[in-house]
Amino acid sequence: MTESARTRWQARYDASRVRTADFTTLSGLEVDPAYGTDESEWPGQFPFTRGLYPTGYRGRTWTIRQFAGFGNARQTNERYRMILGRGGGGLSVAFDMPTLMGRDSDDPRSLGEVGHCGVAIDSAADMEILFDGIDLGDVTTSMTISGPAVPVFCMMLVAAERAGVDTRQLNGTLQTDIFKEYIAQKEWIFGPEPHLKLIGDLMEYCAENIPAYKPLSVSGYHIREAGSTAAQELAFTLADGFGYVELGLSRGLDVDVFAPGLSFFFDAHVDFFEEIAKFRAARRIWARWMRDVYGATTEKAQWLRFHTQTAGVSLTAQQPYNNVVRTGIEALSAVLGGTNSLHTNALDETLALPSEQAAEIALRTQQVIMEETGVVNVADPLGGSWYVEALTDRLEAEAGAIFDKILAMGGSTLTSDRPEALAEAVRRGENPVTRGLLRGIEEGWFMSEIAEAAFQYQTALEKGDKRVVGVNCHQESVTHELEILRVSHEVEVEQVRELDARRQGRDDAAVSASLARMVEAARAEENMIEPMLDAVRAEATLGEICDALRAEWGEYREPARF
Repeated sequence: MTESARTRWQARYDASRVRTADFTTLSGLEVDPAYGTDESEWPGQFPFTRGLYPTGYRGRTWTIRQFAGFGNARQTNERYRMILGRGGGGLSVAFDMPTLMGRDSDDPRSLGEVGHCGVAIDSAADMEILFDGIDLGDVTTSMTISGPAVPVFCMMLVAAERAGVDTRQLNGTLQTDIFKEYIAQKEWIFGPEPHLKLIGDLMEYCAENIPAYKPLSVSGYHIREAGSTAAQELAFTLADGFGYVELGLSRGLDVDVFAPGLSFFFDAHVDFFEEIAKFRAARRIWARWMRDVYGATTEKAQWLRFHTQTAGVSLTAQQPYNNVVRTGIEALSAVLGGTNSLHTNALDETLALPSEQAAEIALRTQQVIMEETGVVNVADPLGGSWYVEALTDRLEAEAGAIFDKILAMGGSTLTSDRPEALAEAVRRGENPVTRGLLRGIEEGWFMSEIAEAAFQYQTALEKGDKRVVGVNCHQESVTHELEILRVSHEVEVEQVRELDARRQGRDDAAVSASLARMVEAARAEENMIEPMLDAVRAEATLGEICDALRAEWGEYREPARF
């Protein structure tokens, strides 16, 4: 007799670690860890539509990872201590615009921007302050940065070294996703090829030296925030991920070794069921492509692990307390969709960086969902819902059609429903998805697709076909003006002063020599991580490292589109 899917799931559940907790309803009713028919897909079974683990959140709840950063490293360190002290499980670093663009705080182009949309980081010394009193070996840390991600990561490694942390034990994620910068966020430094070289170098280095760390978090969040539909976010993000898989394979890396180091970052928008279906479809599509196209044989290499952030673009300046409700709904969709970690936006983020009170409410939103609602008691509680299952299938089909367009742009005649043929093209080194991504970026196709989706939504909003409470309906209000966080200009003055003092106290000859060695490694097509680490140890600044590479590789200029 053939063993049923339920029986296979039960065996894996019994062998798994389950938290000691009360898994009953508020009224005391016992609930099963999962529900389904004998032959239906169960949690923890390929293609993981219903989640990666047979236990769901009974084994481990999602990581509460609050995105934070403002002013200088000292101020942000205080906020991190507050988040961790009040129950946050991980940190997510927001950087200011000069840091995101690889500029030092004293660069003329940084004037007026230092510390305003995130924390200012100029050198490893700032990283030491940022994580002062926080054990980097004991907390997972995510960094949302792409263009200068590699030198910033090197600064974190050096800060960990100086704190006596074994860097091989570090865990967390680094965004590093340069494809989405060309597609949506526009915070690049070099052209695609140099950026991909740095990413490939980092993938090699982490696979060998920091096995638990995920050096590449592929971001759909910024694609959705730019105005894409859910299907576009799903397809563009996974296509970017396929491009990085092809990059790893082209470096001769073993897909079963490097693929577990890839993670994803999605938006949780306000359409509750569509978002749940999007997350379920993402896991399923990724698992099938990883197995059938890219040859991954282990479950961990087939898993799509993802972080979610509630939708910043859904927040409104009008009646800002409504944003607490929106964020709670979005956070619940992420949890019901099986997110591995979650950030909840603060009610005032449409106006400024979060105040301490607003940040606490955002944190408590997750804790209420985790501790009070009972959603952690059952794995994939919406699995089997006719609506959710149909919507999951629909989004998968929409994504498949978009993959076919990307493949065609790269000159391929293959389609997403021919995985064996795609696998053969990959074995020949043709990198079919990467070629389509690069052509789509070059021709402005991604940008135009997102712009059209954003236009369609805005038109529906202005006509009243789509409604936003407090904006185009239910506009009456008694809400008073919020007190918001304001970053003083003194932050910039102090940051520039400290940067100057560090330059005065370092060995400039050692800095120059280390930067020269780094450029030599770039010219020789060698792995650049160790030379870059040496430059960081010598207290080379972020701007100096990026400027040395700008001089070698040039800066990217996006072609004008009309």
